[in-house]
Amino acid sequence: MQLPPLSQLHRLPEFIRDFLRYRRMASAQKTRVPLWRDWRPRMEDATVTTGFDAQYLYHCSWAARELAARKPERHVDFSSSLWFVGLGSAICPIEHYDYRPPELLLDNVKVGACDLMQLPFADGSLSSISCMHVVEHIGLGRYGDCIDASGDRTAMSELARVLAPGGVLLFAVPVGRPRIVFNSHRIYSYEEVVSAFPDLQIESFALITDGRHGGKLVMHADPAMAAEQRYGCGCWVLRRPH
Repeated sequence: MQLPPLSQLHRLPEFIRDFLRYRRMASAQKTRVPLWRDWRPRMEDATVTTGFDAQYLYHCSWAARELAARKPERHVDFSSSLWFVGLGSAICPIEHYDYRPPELLLDNVKVGACDLMQLPFADGSLSSISCMHVVEHIGLGRYGDCIDASGDRTAMSELARVLAPGGVLLFAVPVGRPRIVFNSHRIYSYEEVVSAFPDLQIESFALITDGRHGGKLVMHADPAMAAEQRYGCGCWVLRRPH
């Protein structure tokens, strides 16, 4: 038997009533009757709409659409959400590298370990890469990596270094008023991100607004909108010129 969290404890009488009603109904219909020991109250889900994490759903959806539009023969991802990796592998072969590599067993997916501050790839060797909701953590020690105040800048330089002429980088980080929320993440201004990739061209910019602005995906967003966020997510398609 498992009790509900304290925040839902006030709904326990309602749960017990529903449980007893279901037992009586199951017994009358001669179907399986739940046992008292098999309680697992989940009362927080009875909502009018289905909630979701807007930043992760939308940035993965944005990236998957970008990948589908290009269908590269090989795509290399650095530490992005495994939801993107798994779904993206239905579009094209994906190599996923992480500081803490997952035990992910899927066709069309290759997994390996790497440090974003020292990527094991030659200059200009990758034509399609992604790194989303990752760089803001580098150097803060959250994931067992070393403390490095410039770790994020080093990682962005490395991403630019390995990108081939004509190649595309899908890049996403939190945007809003620049600050460091130690040791969780950093938040960047639009201008900070652009200045970190001086040799790359901005092909497009999308914005996932924070909760105060509706938590929605804005394609081809005005960069000025990024400054209005407290914790939004900026999504860039960056290309290295030929």
